[in-house]
Amino acid sequence: MKIFKSHFWYNKSQRNGILLLILLIIVLQFFSYQINNFDDKLVDLNTDENLAFQKQIDSLKILEIENRKSKIFPFNPNYITDFKGAQLGMSIGEIDRLHKFRESNKFVNSVSDFQKVTDVSDSLLDKISPYFKFPDWVTSRNQNVISSAVEKFYKKPKVKISTTDINLATAEDLTSIRGIGEKLSARIINYRKRLRGFSFESQLYEVWKIDAAVIDRLLKTFKIVSTPDIKKININTATFKEVLKNPYIDYELCKAIFNYKDQIAEYQSLTELKQIPNFPIDKYDRIVLYLLAE
Repeated sequence: MKIFKSHFWYNKSQRNGILLLILLIIVLQFFSYQINNFDDKLVDLNTDENLAFQKQIDSLKILEIENRKSKIFPFNPNYITDFKGAQLGMSIGEIDRLHKFRESNKFVNSVSDFQKVTDVSDSLLDKISPYFKFPDWVTSRNQNVISSAVEKFYKKPKVKISTTDINLATAEDLTSIRGIGEKLSARIINYRKRLRGFSFESQLYEVWKIDAAVIDRLLKTFKIVSTPDIKKININTATFKEVLKNPYIDYELCKAIFNYKDQIAEYQSLTELKQIPNFPIDKYDRIVLYLLAE
């Protein structure tokens, strides 16, 4: 017993040291346990739910920033004050020139007038002019002036045309229509030659790169008076190349026409063309202008 007793006999200082060591070990164990538990409870911020929530927060932040920005409401530029002009980004000199102009009992009635009076830069004018609000009578007057100027610019002098028949009209006759120049009139004439004459007024809308509104104006003056004399070919005896010359038949359609003829021996009627798979029904009335079945 004395042997074991000697191993457990400590003085007061030693006992205090051992107690402090034990407390330190307990504290370290406690913190180690908490850290391990914290690692297990870490939240994954990359889940779809968290990302969607973060996106919503970001959008609200952007919205709040936009709401804090100073907004510009429509205003009459004739009544810009020093404070308002500074808010808009105008210099003191620009504001003073406007005030001096107004002191003479004159008014700015357009965006161009405003720039002439104030001498603001183009960049600033582009930024603030969309918010200008002039009286209704001024706006109406400006629109009338613009409309008159545009009409005057585009209006062509009246030219005496040689005919109102679209199939006989010359290039000079066609240029009498607003919107038709030398190049466009030449395209119309060339397309007329390719068709061997217009059989339907709607064929004019097929002219390459032409605006429908221009054709609408053209048809107010020119009509189909003389029917074109088109020499038709027999679809049962014509060669592949002859059928391919039809302005509404491309290579694939021509091939389909001949393949179908091989199946039925010969066409008894042109209406049989409609039985061909993928046949362009909307072009049937134009295609048969150049064909017959005998």
